[in-house]
Amino acid sequence: MSSPVLVTGAAGFAGGHLLHALATDESGPEVVAWRRPSQDHGGPTPTLPCGPNAVTNVRWRDIDLLDSARVTASIREIQPTRIYHCAGVASVHGSWDQTLATLEGNVRGTDNLLRAVVTAAVPSRVLVPGSALVYRPSDRAIRETDPLGPVSPYGLSKLAQEMLAQRYAEEGVAVLLTRSFTHIGPGQAAAYAASSFAKQIAEIEAGRIAPVIKVGALDAQRDLTDVRDTVQAYIALMERGEPGRPYNVCSGLAHRIGEVLDGLIALATVSVQVDVDGARLRPSDNSLLLGDLTRLTTEIGWRPRIPLTQTLEDLLACWRIAVS
Repeated sequence: MSSPVLVTGAAGFAGGHLLHALATDESGPEVVAWRRPSQDHGGPTPTLPCGPNAVTNVRWRDIDLLDSARVTASIREIQPTRIYHCAGVASVHGSWDQTLATLEGNVRGTDNLLRAVVTAAVPSRVLVPGSALVYRPSDRAIRETDPLGPVSPYGLSKLAQEMLAQRYAEEGVAVLLTRSFTHIGPGQAAAYAASSFAKQIAEIEAGRIAPVIKVGALDAQRDLTDVRDTVQAYIALMERGEPGRPYNVCSGLAHRIGEVLDGLIALATVSVQVDVDGARLRPSDNSLLLGDLTRLTTEIGWRPRIPLTQTLEDLLACWRIAVS
């Protein structure tokens, strides 16, 4: 039997979709999934019940990535040849109030994992998904060679994570790096704009709340990719990516957040009003975050396949199930 694949953060949004994509490949290796010990132990728990379908051929482990001894022991036991490190702190807005926890989760946790790979002498390829928020704000499509300059504690933590991973790559660990732009889709928590809009529409349709959608900034433009396309990029990079070389994972198309809202409202079965809520406005926001996907396309051969219209339909359908 081939060595197993390890997915950290497997109970999260992208991690859950990645786990599903890997575990449903019957010809593939066994998959080991790590989740935080504090999470529900009843089995795979996607963010929403209509997120990635539960899979049975997975070994779940409750691992605290901040426990370096436990991480090393588990890596030595599992002997994975491929590791997808999807665990970490993902909230940009929350990073302003939880700066230390954000840095600790994204930097120290990654260091513990990569150090464990070295200590256990496991010849693993390790994919570390990073963030486009490591870049300096720009008014055009951002290439991997463009200046770095995060404007949030979250972005700073992801830059530190990437620099740490590059150091390990220089020392011989096969670390694959992404700078992932915004990904959305079914199973995403309501803390994020598109999912928040969809949840509110579903609640309005179900008669649970008044027909008013609370929103934050709508003029910001974002490069949006369906999470199911994003994880396929991760799989392709694991196969063909060059260690230590960052790759933008993006669609190459910018959409106004207001356009996303309009698309979801058009799918609603009831009339709704929109109310801008000051509490949902976050500091130091980039007015445009758009990626250039040329490197990923030419070197790896990946392109996004799922259109935004389909993503929004699936996201709203997911929340309709969740609130019913």
